[in-house]
Amino acid sequence: MEDVLEVYHRPYSPQFPVICMDEASKQLVGEVRQPLPLRPGQPLRYDSEYERLGTCNIFMFVEPLRGYRHVLVTERRTRVDWAFALRDLLDEKYQAADRVVLVMDNLNTHSPASFYEAFAPSEARRLTERLEIHYTPKHGSWLDIAECELSVLGRQCLARRIDDGQRLADEIAAWEGDRNLHANRVNWQFTTDDARIKLRRLYPEFVRQDEHGDFCVLSKVYN
Repeated sequence: MEDVLEVYHRPYSPQFPVICMDEASKQLVGEVRQPLPLRPGQPLRYDSEYERLGTCNIFMFVEPLRGYRHVLVTERRTRVDWAFALRDLLDEKYQAADRVVLVMDNLNTHSPASFYEAFAPSEARRLTERLEIHYTPKHGSWLDIAECELSVLGRQCLARRIDDGQRLADEIAAWEGDRNLHANRVNWQFTTDDARIKLRRLYPEFVRQDEHGDFCVLSKVYN
């Protein structure tokens, strides 16, 4: 946890940009009956019944200090899909960066090993060397700023029925363009000092005998 928090407080550097990555599934939903159109004094009305048309995967990349995000819609979320998404990010969006500092959760597909499954060893090694990876701890995915950005995407763009993968990609691309145009940045306030106070129960403790022969529990953080 402290490792990720320290990364978030690094100064902005275009040569070593901090990028947060996360992914989510979006169910494609179609209408069974045609919705009733808008009328004066009447909102859009649609039937509660719907048709499931499969799912799509959404890869979210966000650079908090720059206010930039890149979203990619894929049919699946395999190791190969992740590897191609990262290659697109490194070679198309951040080709001028020396190394990308990547923060993400520790899902089994989020690993340099995925590069070796998708590409030749030389290419996989090239991509790996361009990454400095920092994983959020288990049960600590809330530390991933990309998860927050996915929540914003869900509220502003995806809180309705979308029945086609291409339409989903087009809608997200429009949202991404508007969000990047305004350069909406993320002002991360939670620090390591905050964690040591508010999340003290998560830190390991040890027992020590004091000068009077009594045993007391001491936190490794404060002692």
